[in-house]
Amino acid sequence: MVSVHKGRYAAQIEGDFVVFMIGMRFNRIFLIHKWLPVVLAMPRMLKELFQHPELGMLDARTFVSGRTLMVVQYWRSFEHLHAYAHARDKEHLPAWAEFNRRIGGNGALGIFHESYLVPAGGYECVYANMPRFGLAKAGEMVPAVGRLETAKSRLGERPVKATSDDSKEHP
Repeated sequence: MVSVHKGRYAAQIEGDFVVFMIGMRFNRIFLIHKWLPVVLAMPRMLKELFQHPELGMLDARTFVSGRTLMVVQYWRSFEHLHAYAHARDKEHLPAWAEFNRRIGGNGALGIFHESYLVPAGGYECVYANMPRFGLAKAGEMVPAVGRLETAKSRLGERPVKATSDDSKEHP
């Protein structure tokens, strides 16, 4: 059973890291014979990555929205991500070749990825009454107190005291 951490928490992770979003959209839903082998490659890749943390993936979570399937991944570095994507002895390269062979430009399945290089301290997040999730699962989940109490201070900025003009604005 998932353990819910009551209260407010933040995430901490040492050094730079990468957020990598990869996914697919089922454009021609009835061409199952075309896209199913491609879809089944992702669980094999994730299993390999979770079993070999030295490859650099810190955590991953899968999301579904309508016809779109997306995996948000956290990586130790872009170098780790790039090395995995190009490794001839790992699951990704054969899956990419299979995608190009089965799908290519026929439009049955769309794919995408986005990479975000996050410098040390260049992030902020908060979790209230949540199990370890997202960056807090990839890194460390810590109480959101002191400098981790507000979004500005989590990003390293000091909280600004309200002036009489500021008091009319929404917090």
